Amino acid sequence: MRILLAEDDRLIGTAIQQALKDAAYALDWVQDGESALTAIAAQTYDLMLLDLGLPRLDGVAVLTRLRQHQQAVPVIIITARDALEDRIQGLDLGADDYLVKPFAVDELLARIRAVARRHQGSGKPVLDNGVIELDPATHLATREGNAVTLSAREFALLQALMMRPGTILSRTELEDRIYGWNEEVESNAVEFIIHSLRKKLGSDAIKNVRGVGWMVAKGR
Repeated sequence: MRILLAEDDRLIGTAIQQALKDAAYALDWVQDGESALTAIAAQTYDLMLLDLGLPRLDGVAVLTRLRQHQQAVPVIIITARDALEDRIQGLDLGADDYLVKPFAVDELLARIRAVARRHQGSGKPVLDNGVIELDPATHLATREGNAVTLSAREFALLQALMMRPGTILSRTELEDRIYGWNEEVESNAVEFIIHSLRKKLGSDAIKNVRGVGWMVAKGR
């Protein structure tokens, strides 16, 4: 998953950046509202973490513009504003969740997983295409009862495929889900990671469509 963080507090932003990187998310971080809208216009994101007290354009204005322009990216508000009226306003403007600072990183990660499930139209805690089960909370992949632990990169790539079973994803699309801004894209990284996943889950776990990209089968 690729996530956009809009947060102007450097200490909080740095902590979230490291936590999400450790959890195998690709993260881009902006520190004002105008930059957040620019990033959303230029890049496809699976989710946005939005502070309300942003400079140049506050989070309420950012969320309002996103929804006015039919931007459906899921949004979790992260803010120190804990008044009931603020929470109601944020949710009514189109936020998918509202988290008050300070919060535990584990809770943030759980809320990210919950919002992602809702937008995939599934209440199940695991991704399942009928062949492989992938647990975003533990990074365990299971096939025919055999569970294996995935590395951060392996999990990020397999999650991207499992979120859209039956859909072919190109190299660029997969790299976008693995690497955030300022992260060096390693040569042949996608092929290397897929090779490693096939060793763990079977050679037929991920299908290559020559010249187009890769996919996992869609469950029946």
